Amino acid sequence: MTANDPATRYFDAISGALAGLDVFLRDDSSRFGRHDLIAKVMSEYIGRLENSFSSWRNRLGFMETFRISRAESGYPVFQNVLELENDRRNATQRLAAIPEPEALRAEMADFILRQKAMPDALRRAMAERLYLEQVSSGQVFAPFALPKTIRVSVNPKTQRPFYVVHWGAFDGSANLPLVYMATVEDSSDGIVRQLVGSDGKLNTSVPIPLPVDGLLNPELAHQFDDFAEKNSAYSLSPTTIATNLDKDFETLHPKQLRRVVLGPFYSAGITEHNSTVSEVLSKVRKQENAWLLTWTVQEVFSKAERPAQRGLFSRQPAREEFYINTDDLEAARMGVSSYEKHALIPHEAYQALYAAGEAQQIFSGYQVHIISNGQVITDV
Repeated sequence: MTANDPATRYFDAISGALAGLDVFLRDDSSRFGRHDLIAKVMSEYIGRLENSFSSWRNRLGFMETFRISRAESGYPVFQNVLELENDRRNATQRLAAIPEPEALRAEMADFILRQKAMPDALRRAMAERLYLEQVSSGQVFAPFALPKTIRVSVNPKTQRPFYVVHWGAFDGSANLPLVYMATVEDSSDGIVRQLVGSDGKLNTSVPIPLPVDGLLNPELAHQFDDFAEKNSAYSLSPTTIATNLDKDFETLHPKQLRRVVLGPFYSAGITEHNSTVSEVLSKVRKQENAWLLTWTVQEVFSKAERPAQRGLFSRQPAREEFYINTDDLEAARMGVSSYEKHALIPHEAYQALYAAGEAQQIFSGYQVHIISNGQVITDV
């Protein structure tokens, strides 16, 4: 790939965008930076995305097929995500069939000396080997990343343990990476007895080596994994997901659900989902600065819990009442209590949009973050 090759420009742009987002996440002045738990979770998934894009870039050394959603998300189409995950699972077996790097280099040198030509087949084999080694050694952004419990505490009001759980999904229809975080109380008798001490606080004598793969409650962990995988589509509103969780688990009580939608992504000369943005970005002098990354944080929380009702012939488990901000049309459309729309852009690209008189319209409703010299400038 050459410097002006569309694939090179795209990978350079998305690499810059993800690196900039990581800088933003670590900035103490940002909301994420002030909430260490959120920043830590998001950094994990940004790392997965960076590994995925680095792997896709290497994959082009021996495979010529790579498609992105140019008119919508700006991210690779779902087929690429599926292929990457399949390659990760089969990497060990495929590596066993490819000679070691030293042997390949020796063969390449011998071929060049004898044939006076480039050994394309050997070069592709080397590229495939390097790709498979990378895929097998690092975490990529899979179609679905299983839940993890990263925090455990006790709600002093309800005397129930609660978990903070996160998981990820790459939506196959919207071609967007999604990150979920949920705060869930657990009223299971065995868990309450085990985790809640006589003082109403978390029983510190019970060892909990966080993070824990899956939900901390072992009796519900597999069922929760299945639920998360089936209820992570972008087409489902956060309230729908939280309501489904509330209905499917009698002893789990979702108090808060947060979804981060990482995209769309805009890159000059590559994406086509906003003609105004594309036209202005195409005028940015340095191509590596001609990009714009947006993301949306959606949140729904429980405003009250209807107590369980137990009658002689029927019973109704406790149910959550989720708050939807109907005073905000966008929040009502999303099915959320609140939301935030963010945009991250290099300083040079922002200057181009501002000079063209497009910045105010394009960024209306967004919190804008400008990357300049490795630092984040917010609220411009």
